Amino acid sequence: MTDQNDLLFERARAVIPGGVNSPVRAFKAVGGTPRFIQRAQGAYFWDANDKRYIDYIGSWGPMILGHGHPAVVEAVQKAVLEGFSYGAPTEREIELAEAILALVPSMEMVRLVSSGTEAAMSALRLARGATGRKTILKFEGCYHGHADALLVKAGSGLATFGNPTSAGVPPEVVQHTLVLEYNNLQQLDEAFALHGKDIACLMIEAIAGNMNFVRATPAFAKRCRELCTQHGALLIFDEVMTGFRVGLHGAQGVLGVTPDLTVLGKVIGGGMPLAAFGGPRAIMEQLAPLGPVYQAGTLSGNPVATACGLATLKEISKPGFYEALAKKTRTLVDGLKAAAAAEGQPFNADSEGGMFGFFLMNELPQNYATVMTTDNAQFNALFHGLLDRGVYIAPALYEAGFVSAAHSEDDIAATIAAAREIFSKR
Repeated sequence: MTDQNDLLFERARAVIPGGVNSPVRAFKAVGGTPRFIQRAQGAYFWDANDKRYIDYIGSWGPMILGHGHPAVVEAVQKAVLEGFSYGAPTEREIELAEAILALVPSMEMVRLVSSGTEAAMSALRLARGATGRKTILKFEGCYHGHADALLVKAGSGLATFGNPTSAGVPPEVVQHTLVLEYNNLQQLDEAFALHGKDIACLMIEAIAGNMNFVRATPAFAKRCRELCTQHGALLIFDEVMTGFRVGLHGAQGVLGVTPDLTVLGKVIGGGMPLAAFGGPRAIMEQLAPLGPVYQAGTLSGNPVATACGLATLKEISKPGFYEALAKKTRTLVDGLKAAAAAEGQPFNADSEGGMFGFFLMNELPQNYATVMTTDNAQFNALFHGLLDRGVYIAPALYEAGFVSAAHSEDDIAATIAAAREIFSKR
């Protein structure tokens, strides 16, 4: 039988760089041919060979209800009949903004955009405009989209400015970006001692999902808040991944730390291209057309995307939703840990709400450098072993995983059984 995924990948590589429109999809980290998805429903999707997979990426987070939830599909179908895009305001934009603000107490106003990268880039510009400062502080292993100033790796020493991680980003563009080690209190204190008067903002994934799943410790998150307040810098929580994923009030609700600005995406669009950034009225009113900080977008507040997002937020706001989702995710994580222990496989895992991560090591890492000590070959064997058994996890060891409300007990049990079988053969 001809593998249709191979044929599609060959066609794709002739017309799309690397055959994919986002790098991680290419399977370059794990090897092999990416699966080209034909359709999805509930907790599953099917590839070009019509093979079914239990889906633990969920479009990298948005599909918290699972694929094709009836209420969401109905809302989108109705919106499509009314029009795809107007380039003019709609009532639905107001409704979505009101729904977001009701669930995120740190935000008094919000601006809708089309992608997480756009939202993070705009929040960064707003922070610089509102403070009149240039320097931004971020952490190695936290990904905030592919805007030039944020594609930076750590410098060579404590509290040194970073270097570009992509061709096409001149060093001059990142000369005001300071990169520190995640969860390193000493570096954090030193950075503010040296550069505090120049720091416009500190941007952080309070629960990181781009070095797998790594939490900011409570002490670290609290110190970020204290130092920003002390030095007049803005604290920005990038909750593109964690917003409405780890809980109804995001990572800031889990940690009990209030940021100045919040960046949202993924779940608020329900799978459609939609993101947002927001904060206190006094800061947000610095945006055009009220203030001097310019930001605009033709498709911002798209009527189909806002319909999808509103329907999704309505469903996840129902009583008991997150308790059930968190229990389901914890069952998966605990089962994987037990399966690994039974076979003598070094393994640890963590989860919050419907987001999880695992590491082929005995302790949970607290920073990017430790995450990258994971045995790539072991992870790749696990990835392909699961794929062969109809379980689809992220094709890279540095990405978090996602459980949806549509995953069943049988799905989770099948996943754990598949992992144990792979561990037994290592």
